[in-house]
Amino acid sequence: MRPVDEHAAAVAALFSPTPAETVPLADALGRVLAEDLASPVALPPFANSAMDGYAVRSADLGEVPVALPVAADIPAGRTDGPPLALGTAHRIMTGAPLPEGADAVVQVEWTDAGTERVRVDRAVAAGQNVRGAGEDVTAGTVVLPTGTLLGPAQLGLAAAVGAGALPVRRRPRVLVLSTGSELVAPGEPLAHGQIHESNGPMLAAAVTDAGGTAELLRFVPDDVAAFTATLDDALAAHPDDPVDLVLTSGGVSAGAYEVVKDAFTDRGVTFTKVAMQPGMPQGLGRYPGPLGDVAVVTLPGNPVSSLVSFEVFVRPALRAAAGHPQPARPRVRARLAEALDSPAGRRQFRRGRIDAVAGTVSTVGAAGSHLLAALARADCLLVVGEQTTHVDAGEPVEVWLLDG
Repeated sequence: MRPVDEHAAAVAALFSPTPAETVPLADALGRVLAEDLASPVALPPFANSAMDGYAVRSADLGEVPVALPVAADIPAGRTDGPPLALGTAHRIMTGAPLPEGADAVVQVEWTDAGTERVRVDRAVAAGQNVRGAGEDVTAGTVVLPTGTLLGPAQLGLAAAVGAGALPVRRRPRVLVLSTGSELVAPGEPLAHGQIHESNGPMLAAAVTDAGGTAELLRFVPDDVAAFTATLDDALAAHPDDPVDLVLTSGGVSAGAYEVVKDAFTDRGVTFTKVAMQPGMPQGLGRYPGPLGDVAVVTLPGNPVSSLVSFEVFVRPALRAAAGHPQPARPRVRARLAEALDSPAGRRQFRRGRIDAVAGTVSTVGAAGSHLLAALARADCLLVVGEQTTHVDAGEPVEVWLLDG
């Protein structure tokens, strides 16, 4: 069987870095910056007050308490504030521009809050409660380098320097196909022998969670001609926004009705067994679609096998293609809460729940690849290596955190 790491490298090699596109700031959350962002302005762009209070000349407060006439009001946003005359004060709000001639701000709590004349009870030093121009950022400084993952703080900074749109790496576009004549749409009644289709919605959600854009094609029957026609029509539908990956689930085992394997064999896709549990039957390659070759990854049909395989192979490859600085799930070590066995020669991925306070991890459900309810309760995958067949309670294991 093919080693897990070798198959993961082969999947990653299917992808090229996604190109750049410019999107409005509101659409850039979670995207990766494609070019350096340099600030055209200083931050702050002008000296301003760090407090609600009174703009003063610190030299006018040599002896306190002292009373000063209030010559002007300067709210935030005022652009025509007059200069500060000797021996006077301007009432000023937080963020308002410091008037010419002032060198400090007395916070309102140190005064009697007068509006025409103010009594100042405590002196301030020059520069006190003043935010200097360029104190945070000087004009021309690169504030966000290429490759930055754009979160709320980064978008706030981009907005502060005046960027209304940002060049980012395009999200990978993934066509998700579920196969099986037994599949029925969720919400529809089931006949005997039918099941509700779950892999498609699950994998489409996984693509979105990984930072991609998913298009879901439902319920391709177990018919090679229908499968190929459905696939080619979908690939040709968006010539200006081509698909980066075709992701299938099911139809790749050794049975008599394996439509994915039958459709893709000898058409650029190879199938193999990977040394893992769950998720042994896998496939990958490049399919000659109507708009040119497109990457294909075929996952097994059992739902746990399908989603675990996505986590191991597809998610990190998608995120790397989009330039994500941390493609892999966060990984930690935790002590196993109970003993478990693992098959020889296969890397086992068990559903688990981690207790971060105790530093332990517990398995959730049995190892069966059809037990989707256990996967829904899990918040991590615990990993047992190929050469390990038994792990005692209390021994450390590798844990992949599914919420990071």
